[in-house]
Amino acid sequence: MKNLNTKKKLYLAGVVICLLLFTVSMYQIISYYANANKAEEEFAQLTEMTEQAEDMPEEKPEGTGETEEPSLLERYRELFNLNNDMAGWIRIDGTQINYPVMYTPDNPDFYLKHNFEKEYSDYGVPYIAEQCDLIEPSDNVIIYGHHMKNGSMFTGLMEYEKEAFYKNHKIIRFDTLTETAEYEIVTVFRTTVYGDTGFPYYLFSNAEKPEDFIGYVKRCKSLAFYETGVTAEYGDKLITLSTCEYSRTNGRLVVVAKKIVEE
Repeated sequence: MKNLNTKKKLYLAGVVICLLLFTVSMYQIISYYANANKAEEEFAQLTEMTEQAEDMPEEKPEGTGETEEPSLLERYRELFNLNNDMAGWIRIDGTQINYPVMYTPDNPDFYLKHNFEKEYSDYGVPYIAEQCDLIEPSDNVIIYGHHMKNGSMFTGLMEYEKEAFYKNHKIIRFDTLTETAEYEIVTVFRTTVYGDTGFPYYLFSNAEKPEDFIGYVKRCKSLAFYETGVTAEYGDKLITLSTCEYSRTNGRLVVVAKKIVEE
């Protein structure tokens, strides 16, 4: 009888543990999808605000005869007023990438785990590395974004592993608060971080001499998945987009593009 009671207790304990594990798992799954939906809705609202503002006529300040600071683009004015950490907007056709870009040099990784409203979020918001500058533009502006399972944030960069996708999506649009701009992709590669074997692409923002710039571009292209036929010269302005890549430990997928300058 004693052995039977012991077996019943063990059985009940096992059932309770299984139920607890099931409950925890279900909670995590529900939380994941709830957070994903919340993040998507928030970014959809931000996108809608820019589109509505874009349909409105630009308010041009009256001339004073003096050189004026570049004025804020009307499409981003409301968002900037909501959060002064906003530095621009990035969009890539054929992907879900259509997001504000943040910049907090005094708190570098804040938007790694915070949303546009500065609340905690696993999704974060794409953000610019602290050593870069948009006012006196760095030679290279590095933008980080998460690789999320639901395909959001910078997950779309993974499509560039395929040359066929690149051929149909060669242009990245990255606007600052005062200027719209398009960038032509120079190269796409993968590497690792936090070790001696990877390429520290994230350290390059300004070239002290032309050779530094040329060396950075050459190294990036040497790691490329494929040849784009596009290169960059000292004096060009670059953006480098970075997201996690899971084929190896601390892997990163990197897309480098140069600003298209109108003749």
